[in-house]
Amino acid sequence: MSTPLQLAIPRPVPTRKPRKPKDNVPQTRPERERALAAVRAYVAEFNPVPPLPVEDLKVHAGRVLAQLQWPEIYRDYIGVLINNESWREQLAAVPYERRLLLLPKCLRVESRCPAPFDEFGLLCKQCGLCTIQDLQAEAEKLGYATLVAEGSAIVMSLIQTGKVEAIVGVSCLPVLERAFPYMEAAAVPGVAIPLLQDDCIDTTVDEEWIWDYIHLTSDDHTRRLDLGRLRDEVAAWFTPESLRTALGEPQGESERIAHEWLARAGKRWRPFLAVAACQALRPQREMAQLEDVKPIALAVECFHKASLIHDDIEDGDALRYGEKTLHAQYGVAVALNVGDLLIGEGYRLIAQCKASAEQRAAMLEVAATGQRELCRGQGAELCWQRSPEPMSTLQVLDIFRKKTAPAFEVALQLGAIHAGLDAHAAVSATLRQYSEALGIAYQIRDDLHDLVDSDAPNDLSAMRPSLLLAVAHERAKDADRELTDALWHRQTPAGYDAAKLAALCRRLKAVERAESLLATYKEEAVRALADLENPNLKGLLRRVIGKIFDETEIKGWCSEVQASELHQVRRQAIA
Repeated sequence: MSTPLQLAIPRPVPTRKPRKPKDNVPQTRPERERALAAVRAYVAEFNPVPPLPVEDLKVHAGRVLAQLQWPEIYRDYIGVLINNESWREQLAAVPYERRLLLLPKCLRVESRCPAPFDEFGLLCKQCGLCTIQDLQAEAEKLGYATLVAEGSAIVMSLIQTGKVEAIVGVSCLPVLERAFPYMEAAAVPGVAIPLLQDDCIDTTVDEEWIWDYIHLTSDDHTRRLDLGRLRDEVAAWFTPESLRTALGEPQGESERIAHEWLARAGKRWRPFLAVAACQALRPQREMAQLEDVKPIALAVECFHKASLIHDDIEDGDALRYGEKTLHAQYGVAVALNVGDLLIGEGYRLIAQCKASAEQRAAMLEVAATGQRELCRGQGAELCWQRSPEPMSTLQVLDIFRKKTAPAFEVALQLGAIHAGLDAHAAVSATLRQYSEALGIAYQIRDDLHDLVDSDAPNDLSAMRPSLLLAVAHERAKDADRELTDALWHRQTPAGYDAAKLAALCRRLKAVERAESLLATYKEEAVRALADLENPNLKGLLRRVIGKIFDETEIKGWCSEVQASELHQVRRQAIA
């Protein structure tokens, strides 16, 4: 186990200057996901056969735009998505070693990039300043040929060699438009991920989509798994009616309250992860098999909801999900008992699930270990409250690792064990690393949400260990330093409220640092999957990151108006 001083922060993601979004590309990931869902539904219904001429693509794109009720300016973007989806299954069938990953040079941080160029493009120095390094390294490990360059001439010359049977490309819409006729003529399966702008300097892209397409393979039987539908299916298990069917009629008032608490609002990410891991590792993945893993998913949520009850009591919070907390509604004694009952119910569900004795023993050990680690993390925070003093960023992140990450790991490990002990043994270490990074990122995002939801109980307004407050204290000087020191000692000045605290965190750029760390730990979760050999689990867990953090906007937009004459020259050279 890492101590607070030993916990390493992964390589940071560089911050780019905020710029104005390009108006012909959807600006947020939810909008892009909505467009992709509409395109996939359209392609599934009408099955357009590639290669599709440009004029046909425009017709198909117009129909999807009409369904979305989006303006004409998005036609080219939707056309790219339709082309991608029409080639999707053909791309999946092409071996990695017969594919090319084509990345644009403008993804680099131009002012700081040390990489030289040759006649084929940029020679990455693996400096860690941008995502080119990670994408290139992952693709080459899979077997791809990679090239960091732009231009339709390069694409055409590589196609003519006959060594490239499929292309995954990243580019702006104008370059994609010029390259498209060559790919259509050669009938080469190709997917393209549009940049979020096209001014050719310090550009950004939806990296989730790049990773999805890079790893697309016919060996991954989960690639067609609808994660949204799967999550809805899992969420439906927690209605009062479904809980009565699964757990039986409540015996007494405490059990009734426990079932009511289980059915209350919640994102259900943890039971979803248990089911997803099991689905990915099973030889068969029919939806009918979900009933077998349902008790494990219910157990995971029992543990989680019990921890919330106890946390609310220990933290003195009066609201949860916009309603009274359980102890505020029924009293501390009843709430404590209900929390304990749910923990016992979770262990009972595991012990009685349809699995071998060896699997059940392994699952019980994982659940107990996770419970101990969670209590250690919560205990560190509670003991701090007895004698509060400033915490460093590393110390706060270590609490996140112990408090939040174990629940994600328990869910994934239980699902994997339920799929089979041998399957679990092969992925256990990866699940541990992935869960740690995912859990820390999840808690950082919660801290950032505290800024916009300051009326609800949260760590920042309650003066509990918060990443934002830790960063603010480390960056503060003079009067600000005295103020943050007082806040860490829970000595709030008269008239000082949550809004002023949020403003302080923004002024000291604690928010920017937290956002950078959020991106860093999301990347760390992705890197944890690098050596995973099971394509089903690797693909699924990669997509899960996008699902959990799907409301995060891509930042760092490029300007629509060129900033300098040099910039214009660069555009002409690329054209």
